[in-house]
This record gives sequence, C-alpha cells and structure tokens, in this order.
Amino acid sequence: MPDDRRITLYHAPHSRSTGVLILLEELAAPYDLHVLNLKAGEQRQPAYVAINPMGKVPAIRHGDAIITEQVAIYLYLADLFAEAGLAPPIGDAMRGPYLRWMAFYAACFEPAVVDRAAKREPLAQMMSPYGDYDTMLATVVGQLAKGPYLLGAKFCAADLLWGTALAWTTMFDLVPKLPEITEYANRVGSRPAAVRIQAKDAELAAAQQPSG
Repeated sequence: MPDDRRITLYHAPHSRSTGVLILLEELAAPYDLHVLNLKAGEQRQPAYVAINPMGKVPAIRHGDAIITEQVAIYLYLADLFAEAGLAPPIGDAMRGPYLRWMAFYAACFEPAVVDRAAKREPLAQMMSPYGDYDTMLATVVGQLAKGPYLLGAKFCAADLLWGTALAWTTMFDLVPKLPEITEYANRVGSRPAAVRIQAKDAELAAAQQPSG
C-alpha cells in the first residue's frame, strides 16, 4: 500500500535545504531525495525551474502539491506529520508564538542579514520590513535567553529553522557569536537527526566534487 504522505525533497548539500532534510528525519517522515548540484547550475535548468521558477532550494513535492519557501515547507511538514509533536496544533496557546517566530524569520531576520551581508544602507526605519538590524537582533536574543528553545522547554520545527540559520550566519560573521546564539545553535545542531544529516550532507557534497 503506497504511503500517501511520502515527500520528495529537492535538496542541495550545505544549503538552506539541509534544515528541511533534518526536519524530515526529526518527523520520521518517508521521503525521497532529488539532489541538485548548485555549482553546476542544475537549479537553473528547465527541469527544476518547472518546480521552482525562482531556482532556489528547498522545494518539496507531496503528491501533486509543490511547496517552496522555507517557512511554508516547515509549517506544511510539521502539520502533515503532527504526531511527531513539532508544531503546536490550532487551538493550542503556543500556536501563535510558534507562527510568530516562523514569520519573523522570513519577514525580519533574513532581510536584515541579507542587507548586512551586502553592506547595504538600510531603508529608513519606517520603510524597512525589519526596522533596524540591532532591534531585530535584540528581539531574537531576548527570546533565546528565555531558552532552552524558542517556545521554552519544548523543541519545535521553528527551532530547526532558526538553529540551522544561526549556525551559518554566525559562521560567516553576519550575526555576532553571542552566548545565547551559539549555545542555542549548538543545542539544535547536536540533536541526533542533525548529526546524521550533517554526515550525509558531507557525503553528498563530496560526491559533487570534480574527480581528478
């Protein structure tokens, strides 16, 4: 009998899709990997642009549905595999804070980090989606200080989104290595599913290296 929840993940090693791969492991979800080589430009080829016209990973396919955009994918998967308990259900008092931190990531954190990486002058505070970088960062750090996870004691899908993002943004000095941030990223990154996928990603990346 076919599994009607089987997921195809369009994935590139050491990219934003790594967090989704970890999430699939955390959810014990059945999945297939479609691995793309970003350095070879496979994400810009017609076959993949038909999946995601933006030419970005991650993307997932579930039956006839194609879902792109990190936050949408995390929300979709955590709700689809609700039995794993990684998303507060509708009606739960923590559903609102959970959605808040998912939306804050896309609406505030990423735009602020991209501006910082590009060394762009931010817009006037009233026109900026994130206000200003320092306030955005202080908001995140203030939440992490309450720990150990975004919603308190319970780990959720939002922690994978944030934990993986904070790991790479601190690596490239786009976010300061404050104790609240590094301890949180290490906490998320040391979970068994994350350790397994880090090893798998290293193998996938090695396989994409030119021979000789």
